[in-house]
Amino acid sequence: MTSIPDRRPSQSASAPEDGERRVVVRPGWILGVLAVLFGLLTWSAAVDGHVRRADERLAGEIRDSRLPAGAAEFLADLGNVAVAVPVLLAVVVYVSWRARRAGLPRWWVPSLAALVAMAAVPALVVPLKETVGRTGPPGMAGDGYYPSGHTATAAVAYGAAVLLLLPWLHSRYRRRELVIGCLVLVAAVSFGLVRRGYHWPLDVAGSWCLSAMLLLGLAMVTSPSSSNDTARQPK
Repeated sequence: MTSIPDRRPSQSASAPEDGERRVVVRPGWILGVLAVLFGLLTWSAAVDGHVRRADERLAGEIRDSRLPAGAAEFLADLGNVAVAVPVLLAVVVYVSWRARRAGLPRWWVPSLAALVAMAAVPALVVPLKETVGRTGPPGMAGDGYYPSGHTATAAVAYGAAVLLLLPWLHSRYRRRELVIGCLVLVAAVSFGLVRRGYHWPLDVAGSWCLSAMLLLGLAMVTSPSSSNDTARQPK
């Protein structure tokens, strides 16, 4: 009786050495999805339609939340340039020192890429604010509130700091907790901005997409494969 060869792909050929299943995600696809989503959010913020009216109703509900105004102000201030950027600069100095001390080739590339991503925030946000020209929430004068500069500053500054630190953390638990902490921090800043009436929810959502695209580009530079995992080798 002739046996039929098994044409299913071998699991051992694609399984990593540690035995864990990993899903390979192509950055290009993620960038494409983020770009489309950002375009939809930008269009919704610029056009007076159902989405923008729902956004304004949601903003009113958030402003009426029980979070004290002082606490919301504190959270919103964490997105200030004077707070977020120094955190990134401190991490840049530390990681650069560690990488140079370890003798890594092109040790300065991840730090430089993080600074470029941070500099791209005002270069992208300011023209977008002028182009969309969305008016602010009640009590805020003028227009140009989409996307939120404070949200983008917080997301890119803290996110870039995390991406720089991840290759130097040996514990998977610490890496996971650092990422979760960063996500919670950015979400808290975003909520504080809406709670205090500085931005609409769409403003911060648009900044999330824009920041995610910048951080994805940075992640491609700071990934372990780009540095040959040298940073994770114990000294």
